Amino acid sequence: MELTSFLNALPGAISQGLVWGIMAIGVYITYKLLDIADLTVDGSFCTGGAVGVMMMVAGHNVWLSLLCAILAGMLAGLATGVLHTACGIPAILAGILTQLGLWSVNLAIMGMKANQSLNVNNYELLVSLRYLQDVSKGTRPFWQHPIFVVGTFTVVIVAVLYWFFGTELGSSLRATGANPNMARAQGINTDFNKVLGLVLSNGLVALSGALLAQYQSFADINMGRGAIVIGLAAVIIGEVVFGKLFRNFGLKLLAVAIGSIIYYVVIQAVVSLSGINSNYLKLLSALIVAVFLTVPYWKGKYFSKPVKKGGVTHA
Repeated sequence: MELTSFLNALPGAISQGLVWGIMAIGVYITYKLLDIADLTVDGSFCTGGAVGVMMMVAGHNVWLSLLCAILAGMLAGLATGVLHTACGIPAILAGILTQLGLWSVNLAIMGMKANQSLNVNNYELLVSLRYLQDVSKGTRPFWQHPIFVVGTFTVVIVAVLYWFFGTELGSSLRATGANPNMARAQGINTDFNKVLGLVLSNGLVALSGALLAQYQSFADINMGRGAIVIGLAAVIIGEVVFGKLFRNFGLKLLAVAIGSIIYYVVIQAVVSLSGINSNYLKLLSALIVAVFLTVPYWKGKYFSKPVKKGGVTHA
């Protein structure tokens, strides 16, 4: 019975994992490329969902709604970047301040309501939980399945980012995160690149939030709470599972999206097979992240081959 429940819920878990995978790619840009733990994402994720929903409620089409959601997320990243670079506030604290301010901003966007819903029958959405069910029943074509739609989004995003980070500007952004002192010595404006990275990251996070709001047919003020944990989980899982297989930068980005899918499949498996109370999902999420963060450390400490000391002996 539990196994049947898990298999029935699996397409939904994969769909949701792909949606959150876009957010995780945004987290990868700041966490791995810029070496910044950006806590703005807990706020900008909700901002994307709120803007996307309210734009559609106001009568705008889904594409314009997504574009406005991305721009709103970029503005949130810009605020964090300015606080960090121009005001000298540490990056983690700048993210917390922006996240705190976004709580009020998100409430204002949603008309001072804690949530806003979308009636699936009144809007032509790109992704929806109902579409997943309709495709399985044969009442909708397969290309409207959330896995296909969000999978296409993910491939396009990975391709664009792969191209961008191969350009001179993208390479300078990566150099800023790798060694800021050397980057400055080469004439790179590291402050500008930090702001740019935060803007790109939070734009993707907001896009993910807008897609999730469509998928679940509502935006909620708490929908971004704990988003950074899920993003870091996807990044770490992708790195642990595919680190030795995926050396190419584009494949590393793809590994992050796959890591998000694995995360949600694991969550769904635990919930379906063990019958755990949904109130403990946050604790379960924290434990999963802790496990995948611990694996690389233990692997390096206890299972790596010892390095031989001393020079080469010459006869």
